[in-house]
Amino acid sequence: MNGAPRAAVVGAGWAGLAAAQELSRRGVAVTVYEASREVGGRARAVPPRPGDASFSHPLDNGQHLMLGAYEQTLALMRRLGIDPDARLLRAPLRLAAADGSFDLRAPRLPAPLHAAGALLGARGMTAAGRWAALRFVTGLKRRQWRTPEGGTVAALLAAGGQAPEVVSRLWRPLCLAALNTPPEQACAQLFASVLRDSLDAPRRHSDLLLPRCDLSSLWPRAAATRHAMRYGHAVRRLAIDDRAATVDGERYDAVALATPPAVTARLLPPHPGMQAAQRAMRAFRYLPIATLTVRLDAPFRLAFPMLMLTEDAARGHLGQWVFDRGSLLGQDPRYGELAVVVSAATAFEGRDRAVCAAALIEQLREQLAGLPQVAAWELLVDKRATFAAEPGLERPDNATAWPRLALCGDWTDTGYPGTLEGAVRSGIRAAGILADTLAMPPAAG
Repeated sequence: MNGAPRAAVVGAGWAGLAAAQELSRRGVAVTVYEASREVGGRARAVPPRPGDASFSHPLDNGQHLMLGAYEQTLALMRRLGIDPDARLLRAPLRLAAADGSFDLRAPRLPAPLHAAGALLGARGMTAAGRWAALRFVTGLKRRQWRTPEGGTVAALLAAGGQAPEVVSRLWRPLCLAALNTPPEQACAQLFASVLRDSLDAPRRHSDLLLPRCDLSSLWPRAAATRHAMRYGHAVRRLAIDDRAATVDGERYDAVALATPPAVTARLLPPHPGMQAAQRAMRAFRYLPIATLTVRLDAPFRLAFPMLMLTEDAARGHLGQWVFDRGSLLGQDPRYGELAVVVSAATAFEGRDRAVCAAALIEQLREQLAGLPQVAAWELLVDKRATFAAEPGLERPDNATAWPRLALCGDWTDTGYPGTLEGAVRSGIRAAGILADTLAMPPAAG
């Protein structure tokens, strides 16, 4: 790209690499700065401890689920030459309890009949509960998926006549999975947006997409090979004006900041037009996600690769989902491997990890019949996994006071909670802003 404009992307998470790809596609030479030695940000592979061979495949810093509605992510993979069907298991929407007490499946019907069929055919809820759930969804659709301003998911469900059994079986698990925020604190509008894009959309949008490889290998590493990468470089200084930007003293034509909110607020140069955005960045609150991975000493497969777990907080049974890593990753069938996810895992903060892991393993034993002995385990807690998706949260736009600087990350104003698709969309949007600026003819001097 001799003579092409040059851009820096600070941060090699999903947002930063999506921005880098879009900039490159639009004729910009990109250099990516990444403080760590791995790409993927908060959705990446974690290197094993030296000498630890407990697990045959890399662990991720958190188990992630994607949806068929993640169209920008899937399109990005295809542009990279990656077949999503080879790296993701696609299955019709199914929410099934590990102990068999609940099962919701989307039938192969055109939208929106698939959503109605799933709700009305769910096992484990009363007929009254099923009809109430359907009325709740159709009521949201009639209101064009708009909710009362400032409302929580819990208040929305209460106003929609959702009985406790429906909330505990259906809406609470979905809220935690989508927003990583308990219904009592979660933003109703963000939750409604998730339901809209999965239930009031083409049937394929509600499909579950389960990674068949570690998250860094899903597409971020392939993207990184296409750019100049500066691994181990934590950017300290950013300067910007109407003509150029400098990153730690190196000059570029434009910069995309794909760093966490607090880091972004610190890096931004002083500007009256950015003070409100910087205050918003510093106000973000974060919630952890914990993932327990266990290797079993005998063969074991789940009936479906992702099952729901029943919580019992008093006993430390806080797992909400269990994934069949052995099946998804095509591991040695002589051994089973499972991953348990705990969203909004504030109860794990400051607690002994062995105690937390023991309680989760006990939860598995009670809800999965015939579970073999656990040969090894690893508990990872990402303390800042996502922002708390609370009502009234101010989220900055991708554009800034400087035409040559754009922001990206799942925390920007994407209209989505802190999801992988939101991160990708923000990166593409930020890149578009910068590419349009770079394509403009210079102002007359």
